[in-house]
Amino acid sequence: MRLLLLFCLFACLNMGCQKKVRPIDENRQALRLNLHTEPPTLDARKAIDTSSLGIISMCFEGLMKRGRNRTIHPAISYHVEISEDNTLYTFHLRSANWWDGKPVTAQDFEHTWKTILDPDFPSGFAQDLYVLKNAKAAKNGEISVEEIGVKAIDAKTLHVQLEYPVLYFLDLVASHSFLAVPSHITTRYPKWADNSGPYFIGNGPYKLKKWKHHNCIELTKNELYWDQDVVTLDEIDLCIIEDPNTELNMYESGELDWAGYPLSNLPTDALQALAGKKRLISYPLSGTYYYIFNVNEPPFNSLNMRKAFAYAINRKAIIDNITLAHQTPATSFIPPTMWDVKSYFQDNDVEEARRFFALGLDEMGWTLATLPKITLIYNSSEAHHKIAQAIQEQWFQAFGIRVKLANVDWKVFLNELQHKQFQVARMGGIAGFNDPMTFFDLYKYPESCNNFSGWNNPEFTRLLETAERCIDPNEREKLLRQAEAIFISEMPVSPIYYYQGTYIKKGYLRGVELTEFSEADFKFAFLELQ
Repeated sequence: MRLLLLFCLFACLNMGCQKKVRPIDENRQALRLNLHTEPPTLDARKAIDTSSLGIISMCFEGLMKRGRNRTIHPAISYHVEISEDNTLYTFHLRSANWWDGKPVTAQDFEHTWKTILDPDFPSGFAQDLYVLKNAKAAKNGEISVEEIGVKAIDAKTLHVQLEYPVLYFLDLVASHSFLAVPSHITTRYPKWADNSGPYFIGNGPYKLKKWKHHNCIELTKNELYWDQDVVTLDEIDLCIIEDPNTELNMYESGELDWAGYPLSNLPTDALQALAGKKRLISYPLSGTYYYIFNVNEPPFNSLNMRKAFAYAINRKAIIDNITLAHQTPATSFIPPTMWDVKSYFQDNDVEEARRFFALGLDEMGWTLATLPKITLIYNSSEAHHKIAQAIQEQWFQAFGIRVKLANVDWKVFLNELQHKQFQVARMGGIAGFNDPMTFFDLYKYPESCNNFSGWNNPEFTRLLETAERCIDPNEREKLLRQAEAIFISEMPVSPIYYYQGTYIKKGYLRGVELTEFSEADFKFAFLELQ
């Protein structure tokens, strides 16, 4: 199950239409936003980052949709039948169209899901769909994708057979992993999602009108959307501003209606002033900011070294002096939005960190002089850079070594993680759905393309597989907590803090729905202009 990889703000400023933000037109509902960075892809079958998914969520709609207070309600499917054993779901689709007027069909969903599960298709969240019968075996190339438990009975009826009862399945279906893309387009035009134009087709409340790469994105109201009567906005204009200070300045000068989460980030230096003026809005996100260790690369192939570097971090100092958004230090992996967290180690435990460091040197036969040089990589952002500098100094004070810092472009950063060309890296994730499995599943199997650490543990995997099939909530939580204890004891990642979303918005902007999953639903948004 997928964890959304969190973005980072790039440090340069592009020229173009982002400098010419459309002014307020009281006769037209035009919302003005900023997107923190260029989306790597707008193909809903491939996207795993918040930048891409922010746009995809405006342009596509799935069978189910999240509403207020974590409620799940019908979207493209107006009704769902569930068998007594909770393994067969029958979705009945309403009359809905793609932007080109073609009907949205059950076949579109079947084809999309089976494509994601094709062994040759590069999807970063295929494991989300492993709850479907035979899905994992098909992805591993053991059986045909035609044996996967999803079948369009007719154009408006979709049967979904699960491998086992899944308590959170409808929550999963409401996530981006279970969206459909237009099969009549994707089979003919492989690069359909690379640009705006006649081949980029969605079914959501807004259409992609313009995508000027690294510059701006323009969306307009979809007149063919099945629920278009509730959509008030005529258009959404998004700059792609990579510097948070520039974004804030544009907001202050009246060029933007919103600044900050979930589509971008506010400059950390401004947070205290904004909070003092009671303008800053903060809300808990279901996510954790952490550093990830490559367990197959020295020196972090040593558990003692992983523990040493994790224990030496002063999380509270980072929150108090850098992030400044009232985050909570993380000494476990699963955030408190999901369950009552347990602290597995002490924050800033330098004495214990030095003990583990000495054990690691002795275990591997290293001295300070022969210890492998260490590089910490992070994707470009003011906040990530400041945090990395602080932790670099904390590690120097604890161990007397200077870790090299490497600021890496987002696409290059992801490539280095996927190919495990790193030692320690900044990472963070927001839950894709309301269950701890969204965090654990990244590390359940060593072959998972998002298991960047390369870590695996058979008992951890066994506990998760047992929990997946457990229908007793209390017993299931017990299994998952045992899995978390193993995970933290082997420290493939070092949790740092639990996320808080922070943003400011104009008072005339109403109706935006936010969730703890870093989602913003602009379907009901409107500008109350006089």
